[in-house]
Amino acid sequence: MDEYIGISANHPASFRHYLRERLTQKVRMKEFLEISGDGPDPEEVARAYAETLRAADPQLCLLGIGENGHLAFNEPDVTDFRDPLDAKIVQLDRMCREQQVAEGWFANIDAVPESAITLTVPALMRVPRLIASVPGPRKARIVRRTLEEPISAACPATILRTHLNATIYLDRESAGELDGVPFLSGT
Repeated sequence: MDEYIGISANHPASFRHYLRERLTQKVRMKEFLEISGDGPDPEEVARAYAETLRAADPQLCLLGIGENGHLAFNEPDVTDFRDPLDAKIVQLDRMCREQQVAEGWFANIDAVPESAITLTVPALMRVPRLIASVPGPRKARIVRRTLEEPISAACPATILRTHLNATIYLDRESAGELDGVPFLSGT
């Protein structure tokens, strides 16, 4: 769904590297389509990837929700729910970049790239089945916002509530700020 601009596929923080190490080297797949963040022309990479994605017609998207509510790298307040593009270059906000440091992907914020190639919200929402996994205590606030705030670009993940087949998986920690969650009672 996204990749930092300027990072090689072998960098530990590269999403290509992560998916190869944890998925494609373990599960036999017909094909793995990736975004080349270190390509010479990021705009062309985004355009070509969008074209490839449309032709592939994905039926399932496994995604997460960022601590600031981003989906892929669609950051708050600049997300366009009607974006005419399927993939584009974005600037990463400070909270998103700090999350990458907190998760241990980078030594400090200066090491985190400031831009990335991302699928847009309309491209994600076209996929018939969305499954979001949102674990950990640092996600509790954004889970509450995602489920309780009005749908807006201020918290891009709120758009998931409009999808006909989206499932969000939480653990006890990420559900910690939700009231009335049955599995939390008595624990």
